[in-house]
Amino acid sequence: MAHVIDKGKCIGCGACVSQCNQNAIAQSDDKYRIIKNKCTDCGSCIDVCPVEAIAK
Repeated sequence: MAHVIDKGKCIGCGACVSQCNQNAIAQSDDKYRIIKNKCTDCGSCIDVCPVEAIAK
């Protein structure tokens, strides 16, 4: 199951993007989203999110 970004919490900082080895995080307007079929559940994006907007 892919991780998800809570758009209500996401501040659009982009810290998660550079951490994703699978290029599974894309910008959507001023926030980010995870592309489900690319996410491998590695969790590296969770560790860098300053507002804890990413969950499993």
